[in-house]
Amino acid sequence: MAAAGAATATMMPAQPAKAAPANAIIDYPSNKLGNIADLKVNEPIDIEYPDENSPGVLLKLGQAVEDGVGPDGDIVAYSVLCPHKGWQMSYDSTDRTLNCPGHFSRFDCEAGGQQVWGHATQNLPQFTLRVDEKGDIYAEGASDLIFGRPSNVL
Repeated sequence: MAAAGAATATMMPAQPAKAAPANAIIDYPSNKLGNIADLKVNEPIDIEYPDENSPGVLLKLGQAVEDGVGPDGDIVAYSVLCPHKGWQMSYDSTDRTLNCPGHFSRFDCEAGGQQVWGHATQNLPQFTLRVDEKGDIYAEGASDLIFGRPSNVL
């Protein structure tokens, strides 16, 4: 029995963990990654952005997605360094995820790199893309800090 005047605690349901959104777009230089003509649906192309020490992947997903570019709104690019411990991830074309071999984090390429499983506590950095009139694809920034980078600048 509670003592007179004692406060009672209210139990709240547990909330699922969510990755925090990026606070700022990273100001990296514009780099050409390829051309629309080079892309095939669901076949990743290895890229390096913003420099040779940062592997990534360029994808044509075959359906329009959030932040997708190109005529079909389906071209995206991501860092392939897992934000948890920096393991290099691989693309799974069956469910369109990037998967970490270290601790098994998984990221949805159709949902802006959102984490769907594993130890990571943030979403995958997605590269900001621009397509010019010739179909050349340029990366011009990243949504989050790339693993191993101490700040948002080169």
